[in-house]
Amino acid sequence: MKISFPYITLMFTLFVFACSPKTAPEPEVVEKVESPTPTKQNPENPCTTFADLSGYDRDEIETAYVLYKDLVKQKKYKEAFPLWQKAYYGASGSNGRVTYQFDDGVAIYTNMYENEEDAAKKAIYVDSIMSIYDKRMECFGDEAYIQGRKAFDYYYKFPGIISDEEIYNKFRMNFDVNGKKADYFVVNPFTKILSDRIIANEISYEEGRKYAKLINKTVEYGLKNCKTTLCESWAIINDYAPARLESLEGIDDFYDCEYYADKYYSRFEEDPTNCDMINLVGRRLNRGGCLESDVRLIAVTEAYKEECYVAPDPGDIGRGNEAYRNGRYKEAIEFYKVHISKSTDPNEKGKFEYRISQIYYGDLRDYPKSRAHALKAASHRSDWGEPYILIGKLYASSGALCGSGRGWNSQVVVWAAIDKFQKAKRIDSSVAAEANKWINQYSQYMPKKEDIFQRRIKAGDTFKVPCWIQENTKVRTAN
Repeated sequence: MKISFPYITLMFTLFVFACSPKTAPEPEVVEKVESPTPTKQNPENPCTTFADLSGYDRDEIETAYVLYKDLVKQKKYKEAFPLWQKAYYGASGSNGRVTYQFDDGVAIYTNMYENEEDAAKKAIYVDSIMSIYDKRMECFGDEAYIQGRKAFDYYYKFPGIISDEEIYNKFRMNFDVNGKKADYFVVNPFTKILSDRIIANEISYEEGRKYAKLINKTVEYGLKNCKTTLCESWAIINDYAPARLESLEGIDDFYDCEYYADKYYSRFEEDPTNCDMINLVGRRLNRGGCLESDVRLIAVTEAYKEECYVAPDPGDIGRGNEAYRNGRYKEAIEFYKVHISKSTDPNEKGKFEYRISQIYYGDLRDYPKSRAHALKAASHRSDWGEPYILIGKLYASSGALCGSGRGWNSQVVVWAAIDKFQKAKRIDSSVAAEANKWINQYSQYMPKKEDIFQRRIKAGDTFKVPCWIQENTKVRTAN
């Protein structure tokens, strides 16, 4: 039998693609963890494959595969397009195993979308991309993976075309089918959408808890079982998803007793005489509604009585402290506000404004309100640096809220944080050591020279930090 040169070339190419390890994507935005291209084994492929062709037709299609692939590698999408069409429509199933022809089609049409200004044509390109995903599902199955890919593209590349609810449902299907083995690229965007929908009361707390718990299990499983380059992607995910879900602790009655016990009780067991830890764990268990008969709450309560109990303050302060100790944070704030309104002492007013700020920061996770009360606290004492230390920590902790833990949007918050740490030590020498500690810790996370160069800005420029911070700062680099 005569074997043509194009056939030999293509078989070598397909062998390489089928056997080569998949490289991890380059996550420009931390939330955005690119999806992989797995190789499927499907001997009963329902789509046209090379084996279904014969003679000249087979040679021609195989050659088209080789030629278009070389052009795609060079990012010559326009030149690759007609050859890709010939290859794709001639044998969409390729050799019955590899799937890169679908990803290449998505890349080509995405390039067309990005370089097109006409809205009608852009919509056609998106439809074409989704039809390619549908064809891939027809040929190789794995609907949960395909729905995850569609949701990923709608979320990052084609926003506004379908509703957030539709995107949410596509991501959710990936979790429903795969459980804690959900595809890694869906975790961060699904976490963001889930969190937003919970806060907006667009889904029930029951549903929100279910998927928050599943996301945490997925991250834990991914970190434990990842291999080679995917471990970096899971590290990126771990910088974002858990912190985003932790912020939901500020919602009354969202997380239950088991959530708080699983997360916090072991900390008490490791340090059972530390009053700060005893009080923290006690607040969290009460926050989750743990029963008085719960052995974990009993142990923490007994430790509080033995190690930490002090006679309660009278009046509003005492009632506020009691409410706070039992995890009733908003009730505690109201008592402290009453005390502030009655007091004529600026130091006393500042003290309790600062305490309210700490509750909004550490317990309710409401950063804008925490900043507002920290500024009120500072207004009562012009030489007090602690409120500015707290605001700096608020900004530095906003990476997962304003970006996703890494990347540009998460890095620029550090500039604003360092501004506050510097102000704190400038007006109050007693906090200089702490301020310097935070400055040294967070300076390493500032953008690098190449990052600001790519955005056509330079060190020393004025930059307005976006997200909830909305403050002007000075551009600095970590190198």
